[in-house]
Amino acid sequence: MFPNSLIQKFTFIPAFVTTQNLQPHGLRSLRCIETSDFFCIYNLQCRLAGHIMSEMGFAFMSAEMKRSYYEDIQPLKGWPARVWFVVLVAVLVAVPFVIKSYYVYVLSLMAVNVIVALGMNLLVGNTGHISLGHAGFVAIGAYTTVLLISGAGVVFPVALVAGGLIAAAFGFILGIPALRLEGPYLAIATLGFGIAVTIIIGRVELFGGHMGLIVPKPEIAGIDFSGDRALYYLVMGIAMLMGFAMRNILKSRLGRAFHSVRDSDIAAATLGVNVARYKTLSFAISAFYAGVAGGLWAFVLGFINPGLFSFVLSILFLATVVVGGLGTILGSVLGAVVITFLNLQAESIQHVPVIGEVLIWISQNFMTVSGLPNVSWIFTGLILILIVIFEPLGLYGIWIRIKIYWRTWPF
Repeated sequence: MFPNSLIQKFTFIPAFVTTQNLQPHGLRSLRCIETSDFFCIYNLQCRLAGHIMSEMGFAFMSAEMKRSYYEDIQPLKGWPARVWFVVLVAVLVAVPFVIKSYYVYVLSLMAVNVIVALGMNLLVGNTGHISLGHAGFVAIGAYTTVLLISGAGVVFPVALVAGGLIAAAFGFILGIPALRLEGPYLAIATLGFGIAVTIIIGRVELFGGHMGLIVPKPEIAGIDFSGDRALYYLVMGIAMLMGFAMRNILKSRLGRAFHSVRDSDIAAATLGVNVARYKTLSFAISAFYAGVAGGLWAFVLGFINPGLFSFVLSILFLATVVVGGLGTILGSVLGAVVITFLNLQAESIQHVPVIGEVLIWISQNFMTVSGLPNVSWIFTGLILILIVIFEPLGLYGIWIRIKIYWRTWPF
């Protein structure tokens, strides 16, 4: 029979639950306890939690236990998820009418960064590769989309997809060195790619040189999307579609192959996974997301030049997925929202009542006031250090803690 201390240790169940409560469920004795098999204990934890919470009236806990593959891939599980999704959509539709135009622009920029973070997290969090050159993919998508619309007269949807596909082609080529490079060596290779892209764009007259290009107005079927609200709805809709697409990728056979390569490429190859194929494919899909985001980013800003796609931007993308939470879609969204907001606010930190005055005094006496906007990167680095030390799962880990506390309260 189960000792009560063991049940409380592995299931976090109140003391009044005893082994007698478990006998009707056939859990009176299990040999896995004798062999101290961790995975058996973990499965036991799930079964015990489900049974006991159901008896205590917490029927919703059973919904967390997957019983079939369909339940795992189902996009909205249960009516609470559907209700919250409808509320979210309603809020996103109504918010442009109650906030200022600048904040509509900020929300559009957040949606663009969410798309980049989704692709970046696929590569870094789900496949286990690091990239310091994602700004190059964003630049390729942005310039390709703008040139196809303004120079070749291609319609906006086709130009946007073409920008993503060309970026994906470069990502596939860059993924070939990933077959033999790992860790810092792969990071240096991607860093060189990102720097090379910005240098080439700045020296070729077709791309406007260092002066950049003016972005035309986006139109779909004669509808002008150049206004702040219209562009917000366009960008937000594309971001939600690409978020659902990424979720389907990660829940499919393709996503499981990415996870196996991340955990151990040798073990994955032993089990029949084509490691070379999935490594290069992860680069291609991640670059496609970055290319689409680059095309949308160009229309949000209204003007692009090579200086926008610097190495620092790649670092910002990497910081986004680390702060949000590696390997999670919700972490990509949370990280993009928080980092975008903090980065924009830090650029005007001199206007903050107390902190701004202190920083201006320090800059005037020890540094230069012109470099004050660079303080945002100091805060970004500080946030990264604190996240790595105190919460390796990022903002997603904090959300999980809150969720568990809420569902198990008052226990």
